[in-house]
Amino acid sequence: EGVTAKPLTDAQKAAIVEVKSLYDSKIAEQDILQQSAMKNLAAADPAEVEEISRRFRRERERLSSERDGKLEAIRRNA
Repeated sequence: EGVTAKPLTDAQKAAIVEVKSLYDSKIAEQDILQQSAMKNLAAADPAEVEEISRRFRRERERLSSERDGKLEAIRRNA
């Protein structure tokens, strides 16, 4: 109510694309590392496999949160 969104500038749009691209590549890298780690742990203890999965999941969540925070900061400065 009473809040109007300002249109994004070209510089903000470019910054958003850059941030998304950077974090998408970091998340993709984590996915590849996890797949590789899981292949190497095929015969490992299930608890160890779960712990490694949990670590990768936390890292992806951290990267997503960091990305979202940066995107919000860019949009707020519109």
